[in-house]
Amino acid sequence: MTPMNKTAVQSKPSAALPVYVGCAGWALSSKVAALFPAEGSHLERYAQLFPSVEINSSFYRPHQTKTYARWAASVPAAFRFCVKIPRAVTHELRLRQADAALGAFVDQAAGLGDKLGRLLLQLPPSLALNRHEALGFFAVLRGLTSVPVVCEPRHASWFTPEAADMLRDAGVACVHADPLPVPGVEPAGHPHTLYIRLHGAPEIYYSAYSDAFIEALAPRIAAARRAGRQVWCIFDNTARGAAIPNAWTLMQRLRPMQHSSACPDASQHTSQHASRHTSQCTTRCPS
Repeated sequence: MTPMNKTAVQSKPSAALPVYVGCAGWALSSKVAALFPAEGSHLERYAQLFPSVEINSSFYRPHQTKTYARWAASVPAAFRFCVKIPRAVTHELRLRQADAALGAFVDQAAGLGDKLGRLLLQLPPSLALNRHEALGFFAVLRGLTSVPVVCEPRHASWFTPEAADMLRDAGVACVHADPLPVPGVEPAGHPHTLYIRLHGAPEIYYSAYSDAFIEALAPRIAAARRAGRQVWCIFDNTARGAAIPNAWTLMQRLRPMQHSSACPDASQHTSQHASRHTSQCTTRCPS
């Protein structure tokens, strides 16, 4: 196994950190197709408007290194991917004796090169925290790659001060999911990343978010960015196609807050095409 190039994939600090808004996947339905350039693959078209995407298919099946490399070659230089760690690691092995499966996954995802921005570890709701096993797992992962890791635990035992200390010690950020896995309890982990994962509410994967929800989310993201945190916001409410309109609406809300800081949302994604479709999105895309 060839370890991932740690220098190539390390996040680079910047005075104007980008905000990575995107969706869980890049499928473009006919309802939103007009927002995007007409030419190219779905990913090529998607990447002209959004700065990031979350790959969820890796959770269910492996992809060859050359597939990841092809995806990386089809997007702009500033674009970033977050890749979900396979369920064989999280749900079948439950983080135990997962070295081989984890190593194979890391080798495959290395095909993204420096466009691999984060690794997502989503744990099953039944997986309680075992501090010794968790620290051992994260140590193995850190030995394979320096790509920052975000963890989405769903068992209540991970939402304690002790668990937060463990995640900070391991250098792992905790996903801020909506709906919250434990109602009323905000997750805590290493502060390097604010990773917001919006599954849809009240109907998970289906419900669109209201304009009021997105209006409230935008200043929270802007404040985290000013504090020097890397911010990702991924819309996972894809089942009825709400993710792309919601993500696009958020980008419009964030743009005035970031305009003076020259982040990708203010430069990369203000192409003539994006500008041409801003009014269309405002009137045609539900939020």
